[in-house]
Amino acid sequence: MVKSLYNLRSLDPFFIGFERLWDEIENTHGAIKQRTYPPYNIIHHDESNFTIEMAVAGFGEDDIEVHLQENILKIQGNLDESNEKSDDDVLHRGIANREFTRQFTLANDIEVKDCSLKKGMLTIKLKRVIPESKKPKLIPVNKG
Repeated sequence: MVKSLYNLRSLDPFFIGFERLWDEIENTHGAIKQRTYPPYNIIHHDESNFTIEMAVAGFGEDDIEVHLQENILKIQGNLDESNEKSDDDVLHRGIANREFTRQFTLANDIEVKDCSLKKGMLTIKLKRVIPESKKPKLIPVNKG
């Protein structure tokens, strides 16, 4: 277990069936690395809509794979090295043309609605979709 300022396990008596969630939080907390490539934004538009924007200059549609498995959104960039210029031709290399993998853990009720690449910006639109069975409902109180 990762030691942190807040001990999430102390909340266990109040949250039943959340053991997997606590494990995910602890594993994520322990695995966080200060990765900065590629840069990205997460935009919270309203209660239900989010957007992930990722700057992927130099990557085309065929170079990027976006996968959603269970609750993990995985974005991979793989460049075709046959198009790469040799080091002899490049006088200055300031654009980072390197492969990447970026993962985001999505809540159970978040769905990917759209994914597009335009002008070097990968945009993934997300929406919180709450099924009728999960929406709040009023329970009538019957007269005895």
